Amino acid sequence: MKEYWENEHQMEVENRIRNLMWTVSGDYDLDVSLDVDSFQKSRYISLYDAVKQGAFARYFDKDALALYVLKKTFLGAEQKNLMRLAQTCVDAAVHKKVEEERSGVQEIRRQAFSDILEYDDRRLAESMTGMLRMAYMKKALAPGYRATRKLEQALTDVLSLEESSETMDIIRVVDDLYNRLLDRSFEEKQGGLDEVLAVTLEELAEFGWRDFLKENASEESFDDYMRRVSQAMTRTAQEDEQEKKEKREGNTHIVRVKEEDLQKVYSYVELNFGRSYLSRLEGKRLDYQLCRGAHGDCSLYFTEGILRSPVKNNYQYQYALRQAEQNKRVYYQNHNLARKNITILTGVLKQALMRRSEMEYVRDDHGHVTPNLLWKVGRTEDKRLFTRTISRNSTDFVVDVLIDASGSQRVRQPKVALQGYIISRALSSVEIPHRVMSFCTFWDYTVLHRFRDYDDDKSADKNIMEYTTSSNNRDGLAIRAAADGLLKRQEENKILIVLSDGRPNDIIVNRPNSKNPHTYGGEYAVTDTAREVRHARNMGISVLGVFAGKEIDLSAEKKIFGKDFAYIRDIANFSNVVGTYLKRQLDADG
Repeated sequence: MKEYWENEHQMEVENRIRNLMWTVSGDYDLDVSLDVDSFQKSRYISLYDAVKQGAFARYFDKDALALYVLKKTFLGAEQKNLMRLAQTCVDAAVHKKVEEERSGVQEIRRQAFSDILEYDDRRLAESMTGMLRMAYMKKALAPGYRATRKLEQALTDVLSLEESSETMDIIRVVDDLYNRLLDRSFEEKQGGLDEVLAVTLEELAEFGWRDFLKENASEESFDDYMRRVSQAMTRTAQEDEQEKKEKREGNTHIVRVKEEDLQKVYSYVELNFGRSYLSRLEGKRLDYQLCRGAHGDCSLYFTEGILRSPVKNNYQYQYALRQAEQNKRVYYQNHNLARKNITILTGVLKQALMRRSEMEYVRDDHGHVTPNLLWKVGRTEDKRLFTRTISRNSTDFVVDVLIDASGSQRVRQPKVALQGYIISRALSSVEIPHRVMSFCTFWDYTVLHRFRDYDDDKSADKNIMEYTTSSNNRDGLAIRAAADGLLKRQEENKILIVLSDGRPNDIIVNRPNSKNPHTYGGEYAVTDTAREVRHARNMGISVLGVFAGKEIDLSAEKKIFGKDFAYIRDIANFSNVVGTYLKRQLDADG
């Protein structure tokens, strides 16, 4: 009986709070999760949460703000503190608007803030975002309150939203506060707000947000997660229930999907990366041949990119178009530097090839008679009285250039495209057959974007400016696929150049009826990639790693490529570093 009355009471509280939210929002179809539990501690906190949810839905685009939070988190922002900043900014943006229409809200807000400061002051004081939240509430209760200089500057930005009616204003303030208060290096590492907003829905859908894709990879699951994020942004004090669950269970990078969802994945890949130049049958044959061991249950997808083989003119197509234009702008801005690098690298290659093509004269027992050796006839047993000419093959080389195109390269896209172009242009100048591809992993598909094929003419080099980044990277499988293409070439001397940041990392798609695979990241992924490099070398392929990442990842790069890796700190020295390696390979095989 006690349980019955408790349930009745909870239902009554929930109905009361829901009616308040509906009244404020004016939308009686609005369906959100309500914080009923906090009513036990403070009814004002629960009531004010309902008011904010209604007001937020009425005056702003809650989905746009939630989507920004997901995109910022995708690029590495700490979600908990980002959400706290959003909560504070949302309150500033909505409270005056709703108070003007409903005077009683002001008292509810005042009581809610008083209760939070009484119950949660210690927890709030543990973080910068908590202290900002505390200072914001104290100033609301006592306008004369003064915080520290740093917090006062932040409060000025937050309070500026009281007069705002645009969701983008909230997003800009949240983004600026995060970069200024929590991670001053974020913009340098991942880019500014434009780069954050450029993250695609497809990238988010495969990222494996906490648990929203663990049970179901359908579009409805994404909507559910979006809804949960937008609701969390109106919390006044309580932790989101999902956050508590994550603390208990820990995080994961394994995505479990249903079979019907997997059937849609190929279409998503085709839509966002362009049609494959292989037939489905050819693709399956390569999967069977190459997707084994650590890459079992994975797939390969070969394309010439969304700009060359689009399914339709969608958002991803437009994003790729903009990025290609940006890559070209950076090239033209650094045209003299690029041309100098190309000239230097071309010169190094030409000299090495000329040495290989020089005639070599050796003494032998046949060939052209050497007159000054005829005195040995009948006097010595040395029969090498002839000179034979040996002509070495100067063009028996083939090169693959493989470029990491995962999301971690996003901030370096133009720079990486420029590096790829310099190598390709120099190789074209000396007529060495070469292929250039980028790679990233979307769900269980490792996408290999071919910019130019081995025997294309030099006009194809410019296609590298279409380089864009997305999603994750399964380096071991990409290297295995590139090596397979090289081994099918007739040239005796094969070289693979890998441009990466030394951070192989991929989620796992847990197919129905398959074993739970190992998460492809950290030491496991580094070891697997190093194994593929060693295997390629054992098969006669010379492998060079060109590293342009962060110094913290240098140890992983060394483990993957051993002594044959180049650390590019400055693009101006790029041709010298790569040229030295290529020259050594050409001389060694002579």
